[in-house]
Amino acid sequence: MSKKAGAASLLKLIVPAGKATPSPPVGPALGQRGVKSMDFCKQFNDRTKDLAVGTPTPVAISINPDHTFTFAIKSPPTSWLLKRAAGVAKGAAQPGSQSVGTVSLKHIYAIAQIKEKDPAMSNIILRKICKSIVSTAASAGIKVVR
Repeated sequence: MSKKAGAASLLKLIVPAGKATPSPPVGPALGQRGVKSMDFCKQFNDRTKDLAVGTPTPVAISINPDHTFTFAIKSPPTSWLLKRAAGVAKGAAQPGSQSVGTVSLKHIYAIAQIKEKDPAMSNIILRKICKSIVSTAASAGIKVVR
């Protein structure tokens, strides 16, 4: 079956904050849908100027049939926030038996406050978000200490 004629398409990308350029992955992904990538890059860089440059930022781009677009910026991935808080470059190769770093409960709470602002997390209580972050830390081989 083909798409409906008037339906908008949704494109999800992870773009470094303040560093969006028409080169891959942004340019080709938008270009094949008929959207000017330079327009998106200017708007994206303007809206992410308050974030640390280079922060991986998930963005959902809704592209209309007339080639206009709107986009929503989400918070950085939990694993990236955890690795930054622990001061490590990458997670453990064997998460169950290796530990590459540690984070405190204060870090977990701060990350949960960042993630709480996402629309997908709006109806979830902070305690459950914290539990999810602790699980993600265990999956990455990052130990949570009190």
